[in-house]
Amino acid sequence: MRLNQIAAQLYTLREQCQTSAALADSARKVREIGYRAVQVSAIGPIPDDEVVRIMTGEGLVICATHEPAPQILAEPEAAIERVLRLGCKLTAYPFPRDINLASLESVQKLVARLDEVGALFRNAGLQLGYHNHAVEFIRCGERTVLDYIFEHTRPENLVAELDTYWVQFGGGDVVEWCRKLRGRLPFIHLKDYVFVAETNQPVYGEIGEGNLDFPRIIAAAEASGCEWFIVEQDVCPGNPFDSLRRSFEYLKTLAAPV
Repeated sequence: MRLNQIAAQLYTLREQCQTSAALADSARKVREIGYRAVQVSAIGPIPDDEVVRIMTGEGLVICATHEPAPQILAEPEAAIERVLRLGCKLTAYPFPRDINLASLESVQKLVARLDEVGALFRNAGLQLGYHNHAVEFIRCGERTVLDYIFEHTRPENLVAELDTYWVQFGGGDVVEWCRKLRGRLPFIHLKDYVFVAETNQPVYGEIGEGNLDFPRIIAAAEASGCEWFIVEQDVCPGNPFDSLRRSFEYLKTLAAPV
């Protein structure tokens, strides 16, 4: 992993990215921390050309996006057009909203549609990824739903945006999942898993401050062809810029020079 492969997921800063002025301020702070790329997600209704102008002005690469899950399935052309306007190659189906993953029939329909839509993205020169949460770790026959998704889609049509926190939360092995997805893992969400004694529950943590073994995770992801290591923290204990800084400072200790 090189420093210029570490990106910040703007979902972490969603409350600070709802207007053009706020997005510009956030982009400046992200670049000052040291990030050189961002994933665009959950920002306000800002024109795409303005988003590109802001990021380009700060020297930030837009490495990926999240597009609305219903739109990806029902209106893939619109999602494709937006990703192309933003000048990146990767996007992800973010969450199986309104999909009953406990039903094999529902899973089969989702998987078939993702494969079809993924072919449209591929034909446009893009890659569609699947972003997992914990729910995909329920059983689907002898395997998990996440296994089923990748076993029943073509690698050229659907890649993975593995989320380290949610794999751990769902009971999976993050390193093993990186290995399973060899050749299908162009981007990964780095998110630590911190267990809190007082509540007996896990919370999202800054990278390096929880119990996930990121040296092994990053090595396994690299071996599987990962290009973008994207820092995301759904909930921060204080200022989210401070959390992004702490994560970046830790990842710097694992990164090779550019």
